[in-house]
Amino acid sequence: LCRIHYHFGESGNYSLEVKVLSRSTQTVSCDLSINEDPINSYLPILFAFLVYMGILAAVIAGHLLMKIDPVRSWVCKKLNPRETEQLINSELDSPGRADSLGSDLSSQPLWSSVPRQRLRSLDTFRGLSLIIMVFVNYGGGKYWFFKHESWNGKLHFQTAFSSRFVFIMGTSVSLSLSSMLRWGNSKKKVLLKILWRSFLLILLGIVVVNPNYCLGPLSWDNLRIPGVLQRLGFTYLVVAALQLPFTGIVSENVPEMPPPALQDILPYWPQWIFILTLEVIWLCLTFLLPVPGCPRGYLGPGGIGDFGKYPNCTGGAAGYIDRLLLGEKHIYQHPSSSVLYQTKVPYDPEGILGTINSAVMAFLGLQAGKIILLYKDQHKQIMSRFLIWSIVMGIISAALTKCSKDEGFIPINKNLWSISYVTTMSCFAFILLLLIYYLVDVKRLWSGAPFFYPGMNSILVYIGHEIFENYFPFKWKMQDSQSHAEHLIQNLTATTLWVLISYILYRKRIFWKI
Repeated sequence: LCRIHYHFGESGNYSLEVKVLSRSTQTVSCDLSINEDPINSYLPILFAFLVYMGILAAVIAGHLLMKIDPVRSWVCKKLNPRETEQLINSELDSPGRADSLGSDLSSQPLWSSVPRQRLRSLDTFRGLSLIIMVFVNYGGGKYWFFKHESWNGKLHFQTAFSSRFVFIMGTSVSLSLSSMLRWGNSKKKVLLKILWRSFLLILLGIVVVNPNYCLGPLSWDNLRIPGVLQRLGFTYLVVAALQLPFTGIVSENVPEMPPPALQDILPYWPQWIFILTLEVIWLCLTFLLPVPGCPRGYLGPGGIGDFGKYPNCTGGAAGYIDRLLLGEKHIYQHPSSSVLYQTKVPYDPEGILGTINSAVMAFLGLQAGKIILLYKDQHKQIMSRFLIWSIVMGIISAALTKCSKDEGFIPINKNLWSISYVTTMSCFAFILLLLIYYLVDVKRLWSGAPFFYPGMNSILVYIGHEIFENYFPFKWKMQDSQSHAEHLIQNLTATTLWVLISYILYRKRIFWKI
């Protein structure tokens, strides 16, 4: 009858009046009236931003005051002198001083050949990715741009940062393996540690994603097998085992070194063949595997998507493999696509096929670690290599997606962990790592706080936020469940608490390692 373009505001109440002006000419008028004005749903974000900026300003002011001798002397008298010195040097000013403190207590990746000195930017990168992930998992204030993407397209906060956790894990693998061998561990011993850590990650993941452990023993009838930690465990196993035989190759005296532009690639050509083979397997299974009732190579959400032609084809080959090998009751029952596309079949975003590309993502992070080890303290070369890799990944993404949401060869899709999603996220990850590396480790303009602290206890923070998600003080009953302000206060409070917990653990020199 009529077509109207209108931007509707949140919580507004509208009426559409359709009037027939002339029956003979079939003229129709459509008028939109506002019964109740919409609210400005972004004001809570502005208020929260101002609060956190106020806290930051207070910290900076305290830092400046501590540079005044009378104030510094007064504080030293009131507090323990040793603790005061550590607070001033490690928390507010000098990243280098805190490096030696944290490195004595953790077997995370070590930097260069300097004994027990951490590359602080990696922990900051890891902590930033983790805290954003925690905030979004808690609800993200119920804003659309903090929610999980239903299927193809937009790069929301959670989409962008959860994958970077996988990326930085690959970077840490390169540095940590080099460190362990440099401290005298045999490759056999390191391999056993890799296997044990992978097993623990998978086991912890199965416990965490099945929250009925408080009600009794886990039941196999509806036990979910895939999950975030399980994927991290398998990814870590693949990437660490792949890197272990080549660890130390850069420091060996190679008669004919490859050209400088390829120093971080050619010595590792067997790794690249293996990773490219994995990707070929993913492509063949995704686009060539026959799926009953679905077109070959289907990448859609199923349900009412694609005009409802393929209602039971959610995820195409990826969903089919999971249901075939794991069983429908052992995968995620409420995928993000179920709300928008009304899908009926279960689909697991951490499924088997997507784990292949998760390993590819971690391998690209591993590449960043190789660059750091290869060029050591040559900051310009390290940052230029990060920039080059970012550009290469961006070009590949543009070619795969044709710079569109749905029209490309392989769309960006986190649920499928498509290869275009991996290259796009890697592009941004290299850029973000470059910026943090420049600010934290090169210029030392930023200590990495507060993200550095959860980055030092990442496994504890992730598991803790999953287990205590529904307990006070991380969650409480709200008066208005539709209020962005209440949701934002609750989610930011919960996220901030985990930052404070990780800071206290850091000060107490407590680090949970597996």
